[in-house]
Amino acid sequence: MAREYELVYILNPTIGEEEQAALNDRINNLVEANGTVVSVDDWGNRRLAYEIQDLKEGHYYLVNFTAETDGPREIERILRILDGILRFLIIRKED
Repeated sequence: MAREYELVYILNPTIGEEEQAALNDRINNLVEANGTVVSVDDWGNRRLAYEIQDLKEGHYYLVNFTAETDGPREIERILRILDGILRFLIIRKED
């Protein structure tokens, strides 16, 4: 049974635009491999609530997707490994 999820992730703003685009493509391909992407929103650079790795800003993205119940676990596993991601969070939307 497919469920709806939201993925919010913050990229390091000091990496170049080409690297950000490549990382976004990799994350979108990862989500597509484990589910179906519904929408992707680029929230742009925003101030962080607290410093992460001595950075005060991050580039935010929101991805809405549907997946089976084991899909988000695999996505989280890969996101922990990728460089350039400061933080991420996957939540299941309420039915």
